[in-house]
Amino acid sequence: MINMMLLKTLHIIFMTAWFAGLFYLPRLFVYHAMADDKISLNRFIIMERKLLYGIMTPSAVFTLIFGFLLTFLYLPLYFEQTWFILKIILVISLIIYHIWCVNLYKNFAKNKNKHSHIWYRWFNEVPVVMLVLIVSLVIYKPFI
Repeated sequence: MINMMLLKTLHIIFMTAWFAGLFYLPRLFVYHAMADDKISLNRFIIMERKLLYGIMTPSAVFTLIFGFLLTFLYLPLYFEQTWFILKIILVISLIIYHIWCVNLYKNFAKNKNKHSHIWYRWFNEVPVVMLVLIVSLVIYKPFI
């Protein structure tokens, strides 16, 4: 059986990498939305693709795998605790946000972006709020 501490360590490492991407990709979108020359536009597409598919998505998948293993192998009683249910709801929201980022990237790649750099600046704040809420729930475990 896999060691619980190893699972926690891998979960946290991949969660950190996922969040790094969730913070950085929308920031790239801010600058991409402001760019107007072909060289910059092409460079942003390449950077966004590599970040999205090379770092963010694999990190998200491994975060979910290790979180799933941790929960089902060692901590199934968490499903009875309100804080954990709220965390799962926030994680599902992050997955939706991630998918939204994929769609925004695809729009940029097709030169069909519909949002301003100001919209992306606000969009960029969502994962910050999610991280604060998730970490707070995990550390303090309210509603037990």
